[in-house]
Amino acid sequence: MSNTPNIPALTDLLAGCLRNQRKSQELLYRQFYGYAMSICLRYAPTREGALEVLNDGFLKVFTRLDQYDSAQPFKGWLRRILINAAIDHYRQEVRHHHHEDVEQLEQTVASESADAFSQLAHEDLMGLIQRLSPAYRLVFNLYVMDGFTHEEIAGQLGISVGASKSNLARARENLRLLVKRLNNDEYVRANR
Repeated sequence: MSNTPNIPALTDLLAGCLRNQRKSQELLYRQFYGYAMSICLRYAPTREGALEVLNDGFLKVFTRLDQYDSAQPFKGWLRRILINAAIDHYRQEVRHHHHEDVEQLEQTVASESADAFSQLAHEDLMGLIQRLSPAYRLVFNLYVMDGFTHEEIAGQLGISVGASKSNLARARENLRLLVKRLNNDEYVRANR
């Protein structure tokens, strides 16, 4: 006999959530907590901020579940909700943006940083991304990690396409500098 609890099928959980059954909502939350938190951690500067985005996202899931198309994968729909919750959270936290169009800088930084990023472990890169400013981190994650276009990012954030490109270029430049600093620190430690 197994010690694992009997978890209802996803369709049963969703049906229970549509009927506002607290137990179904709790089970759905628990089942997708790890997946959802991994998305939120990419966008929030702290674990507490990620938890706030996650909870806001699940609140939207529970209130908008009737809009979910069961012919589509639930994880994809959940992911979109969480990303939008992260964008909403960003809008609430950051009131002033300073952007400029530096498309040429983006191309230069992209080629220089590609080699450095390929040498980092995933955890190290995620830690460095967390050190970016909120605007840079948001655009970097939307573009690089989630595959949004600059036009989509601009529409989501209410900024120009040029500002999206500028933020991405500056995020990459900041990451390149952080990687360089990290490599220098490791070199110094290794040669003591």
